[in-house]
Amino acid sequence: MAVNLQAVTVRRGEKILLNEITWEVSVGERWAILGANGAGKTTLLKVIYGEFFPTTGTASILGHRLGHVDLRKLRQSIGLTGAFLEASFRPEISAAEAVMSAKHAARETWWHRYSKADESKAQELLGLVGCGHLAAASLGDCSSGERQRILLARALMPQPQLLILDEPMANLDVAGREQLLGVLAAESNSGNAGASIYSANPNLTSLLVTHHTEEIPSSTTHLLLLKDGRTIASGKIDQVFTQENLSLCFGLKLSLEHSQGRWRCWATV
Repeated sequence: MAVNLQAVTVRRGEKILLNEITWEVSVGERWAILGANGAGKTTLLKVIYGEFFPTTGTASILGHRLGHVDLRKLRQSIGLTGAFLEASFRPEISAAEAVMSAKHAARETWWHRYSKADESKAQELLGLVGCGHLAAASLGDCSSGERQRILLARALMPQPQLLILDEPMANLDVAGREQLLGVLAAESNSGNAGASIYSANPNLTSLLVTHHTEEIPSSTTHLLLLKDGRTIASGKIDQVFTQENLSLCFGLKLSLEHSQGRWRCWATV
């Protein structure tokens, strides 16, 4: 089991951020986590990454129960990315250096030694996400979409068992979003977005948080809908992603359409 949460509640003062969440994620599943602002999505990811501990309930990640495991070792098996990571890097750092730094969970390559094999691995991962030509480019000179794909390559550097994607398409334009979705697609993509990350590791478990149905990759196998810290629906995406569940999740009557592996919703007048 990649993630096993049993009756997890997280409180901060008088506020309940997560309320009795029971959720199981098997190895190799690819989940999308959808909900409005304040639904508890980021808190859920922080529990899984070990930044928050349950106030009540238990959380086991990759077979290790939080509170009974060295988080430094556990995090070596977890890849993490999201728009928030951009601000933590020097604009001058090269794409290859940013990717390699993940080997030691660092933000710079100054304090550690890296081998030729590490350099080759970083180049390979940049190629996987369609950014092989940007290895020597500084992050500050790359577009938002390119930076997000570079950071995805970085998250794959430690060869993680679990990949956490926290709103990876935030602030991207249409081209950047579609390129990143191509990398996260179910199958290899021959376009300029590179190959699917699952081509190299079919057993990679992934959790992707988003606010938007159109940002759900075609590779998604399961869906978790959250509202006010509670589970609205959880399970195989083709079974639980319904207009009724989506409308309940966002508190608005919505129509939902699924076509060619993509989802779209709109308010029903």
